Amino acid sequence: MSNASEPSNVIDLSQRLDPRSDRVGALLVSVRGLATKRLHALASNMFENIDDALFDLAEKAENNAAQTQFFDGMREVRKKRAIVERTFLGQVARDLADFASGRARAPESDTNARPLANIELSLVGENELEESLAITGMVSKNEQRLARALFAVNQRLSVICGGTRMDDASNPVGPSSLAAAFRQAMRELLVEVKVKLIIYKLFDRYVLAAIDDLYDDINNELATAGVLPQLRHEISTRHSDAPASTGATSETPAATAPAAGMSNLTDAAASEFMQSLHALFSARRGPDMATGVAAGPLPSATELLGALTLLQSQISHLPNAASPLATQADVSRDVAQLKAQLLTQIGQLRGQQTTHVSSMDEDTIDLVGMLFEFILEDHNLPAEMQVLLARLQIPYLKAGLIDRRMFAHKTHPARQLLDALADAAKGWSVEGDRDGRLYDKVKSIVERLLHDFDDDVAIFQRLAAELQEFLDISRKRAELAEQRVAESTRGREKLEQARRRAAQEIVGRIGGESLPPIIYGVLTRAWANYVVLTLLRQGEDSQEFHESLRFIDEFVTSAQPTHDTDSRRRLRSLLPGIERSLRRGLASVAFQEADTEQLLAQLHTYYRQQLGEASAIAEPPVSEMPLPQAIQAIEEPVPPEPDDESETLSDDAFDERYLSQARELKVGQWLEFVAEDGTSDRAKLSWISPISGRYLFVNRRGLKVADHSLGALAQAFANETARVLDSTLLFDRALDSIVEKLRAPQ
Repeated sequence: MSNASEPSNVIDLSQRLDPRSDRVGALLVSVRGLATKRLHALASNMFENIDDALFDLAEKAENNAAQTQFFDGMREVRKKRAIVERTFLGQVARDLADFASGRARAPESDTNARPLANIELSLVGENELEESLAITGMVSKNEQRLARALFAVNQRLSVICGGTRMDDASNPVGPSSLAAAFRQAMRELLVEVKVKLIIYKLFDRYVLAAIDDLYDDINNELATAGVLPQLRHEISTRHSDAPASTGATSETPAATAPAAGMSNLTDAAASEFMQSLHALFSARRGPDMATGVAAGPLPSATELLGALTLLQSQISHLPNAASPLATQADVSRDVAQLKAQLLTQIGQLRGQQTTHVSSMDEDTIDLVGMLFEFILEDHNLPAEMQVLLARLQIPYLKAGLIDRRMFAHKTHPARQLLDALADAAKGWSVEGDRDGRLYDKVKSIVERLLHDFDDDVAIFQRLAAELQEFLDISRKRAELAEQRVAESTRGREKLEQARRRAAQEIVGRIGGESLPPIIYGVLTRAWANYVVLTLLRQGEDSQEFHESLRFIDEFVTSAQPTHDTDSRRRLRSLLPGIERSLRRGLASVAFQEADTEQLLAQLHTYYRQQLGEASAIAEPPVSEMPLPQAIQAIEEPVPPEPDDESETLSDDAFDERYLSQARELKVGQWLEFVAEDGTSDRAKLSWISPISGRYLFVNRRGLKVADHSLGALAQAFANETARVLDSTLLFDRALDSIVEKLRAPQ
C-alpha cells in the first residue's frame, strides 16, 4: 500500500473538470495561445536555418545533380514557406480543438487497423518508408527526453477535459502530434526525399529539441490555475510492466522497451515489413500449404544457420565455385534448389526428415531466393557478373535470418554491399576491364564472404568499405581519362567549327566571282588557315578576326579588271596593305619566309599584269604558275555539314518517343550498345557537346567508346541496338519486382 502522504502519479478522477465549463474553455484558450506563440517562433527560426543549411549543402555537393537538388529545394522552401508554416500551425490548432471537444486524434503509428496486404513499404514507396522512419526516430527520441514534463502535461490536460485518458501519442502538443502536423504541412513541398529528410532533421533540431519551454509554460499555467498543483513530474510506469532497465532485453518487446532507441525503431520497421510480406506469401502459398503438419519440431535459428554454414562451406571449397566458366543454367539451378538442400541438410543433422520451417523463416528463405532469381534475370548486369553475384545466396540468406532489417532499410551493411557490387558490375565489360581489376575485386569479395562469413554481419561493412576504396581509386583514374577525352573532343569540335565558319566567310565573300587561281588558292588555303587560327585564339568578336575578313574583301577586289586610271589608282592603294596583312598572316600560321617571298613574287607579277606594267621580257601568265608547295599542302575549307541528320536517318529514328528518350539522357547514365555481330558493350554518357550536341560515351576506365548525335541515338533506341541501364539500386528494383510477382494473380 502506498503512503497516503505522497502525491499520486495517477489522476484523481474526483479532480476532473467539466470540459464544457467556462473555466476549462479559458484554460484551453490559454494552452492554445501558448502553443501557437511558441511554435510560431520555433518554426520561423527553423525556416531561417533551412535556407542556410540547404545553401551550405549545395556548395559542398559532390556533383552537379546533388547541387541542383539542394538549390531546387531551397527555392521551393522559399516559395512555399508561408503556406507550410500556416498548414503546420493550423493542424496543431485543429488537433487542440478536436482534443477540447473530445475527438482525440488516432495515433499515426497505429498500423493495426490497416490491412497488412495493403501496407506500402520500401518495395512500392521507399521514400514514404524513409520519411516515416525519420519521423518515428525523432518522436521516440524526444518522447524519452521529455518524459517527465510530457507526463505532467498529459495528466493536467486529462483533468481539464473530464478525465479522458491522455498519453504521449494523443497529446495534441506532444512530439508525435507535432511531427504528424509537420508531415502534413510538408506535403505542400515538391522536393526530393533527400531534401525532405534534411528538413525533418532541422525540425527535430529547432522545434522538437526546443519544445521544453512550451511544456514548462503549459505546466506552470495549469498548475497556477489549480490543476494538479502538487503533481511531481514523475514518469508513469505505463510504458512497461517490466523492471526499469537501460535497454531492451531479449524478453522485452521492442515496442515497449523504454530506452531502446533507434535499434528498436529499425526492428519495428523490419517487423512491419516482414509481416506485410508474410501476408503476401501466405496468400500465394494458399491454405493447404500454410496448414501442413511439420515432421518433428520446427528448426531453430541455430539449426538453420548451422545447416547453411555447412552448405556454404561445401560451395566455397568447390573448384572454380565463382568462376565465369560456371554456366548461368548451373547457377540458376543452385538458386532454385537451395530451399530443398537446406531442409535435407537439417534432416541429416537431426537424423530425421525435416519438411517445414517456421512461416517467418520460410518467408525469409523464399524472399532471398526470389532476390537472387531476380539477379540472374537482371539485364542490368552482364552475364559474367550475374553468375558471380548469384553465389552470394547463402551468405545473404544467413544475413536475412540473423537480421531481417536488411530487407527494410537501405543503410543495412549487407544491402549496401550488394547494391555497391551491382552498381559497379553494371558498367563492366571485357573490353572496359582488360586488366581484370574490377572482375577480380568482385570475385575476391564473393569468395571472402563464402569463406569467412559465419554470423558476424560486420563483415559486410568491412567489405563494403574496402570496395568503396577500390572504386574511389578507379573513379579518380577514370575521371582523368574522361577529362582528357572530353578536352580532346572539345578541341576537335572547336577546330571544325572554326573551319566551317572560315569557309562560310570566304565562300560568301567570293560570291559568284570568277577569281584567278592564285587569288583563289591563297584565300581558300593559306588565308583560310589564318582565319581559323584567329577564331580559335581571339574569337569572332576580336579586332584581328574582323581585319582578317576585311583582307578577304580587299583581296577579292584586287582581282577586279582595271580598265581606266581610277581603277588602277585604287588597286595601287590596296597593294601595300594587302602585302602587310599577307606577311603577318602567313607568319602566324608558320609559313617559311622563303615560301612567303615566292608567293609575294608571284603576286607582284600578277598585279603588274593587272596594271599593264609587264616588262618587255615575256612573263608566264600567273594563272598557270603553281603555288609554293607549302600552300598547296593546306586543305581547302569544306562546306558546312547540316546539323539536321534527318536526310541520312530513317523516319523511325525520329519517332518522338525515341528522340525524347535521347534528349532525357543525363551525364553519368550507363547504356548498353549492341553491335551488328550481336556483341554488346557498356558505356557511360560522359559529356554532351555544347557545340555539336553530340553525346560522348566512355567505358569504366574513362576511355572513349563512341560518340553519337541525337538523331543517331534515337535511331539506335528505335532499332533496339541501344538501351539505357536502370540507375535504381539493385535491392530496390528486386523488391519492387518481388512484390509485383506476389500480388499478381496465379
